[in-house]
Amino acid sequence: MLRDFSVSSSEMVERAHRLMGAASNRYRIVEQVSRRAKRCRFEDDEKGDPSLMKPVIRAVLEMSDELTEPEILGHDLN
Repeated sequence: MLRDFSVSSSEMVERAHRLMGAASNRYRIVEQVSRRAKRCRFEDDEKGDPSLMKPVIRAVLEMSDELTEPEILGHDLN
């Protein structure tokens, strides 16, 4: 289940900066965040239970959390 909580703008900037730093190609990470956000939105629509968190914010949070678990990311950020 998705946690619905507010995230400060400074925390979002920090997490986005970490994602950009971990990527070898900035365009690719932006593309991956976009795809993840689209999937999040589709999942919310499918469940009929919209999240309080916007899909792009949710995608950045999920992907930045995954940075601590490199086996999840695999080759995605390279």
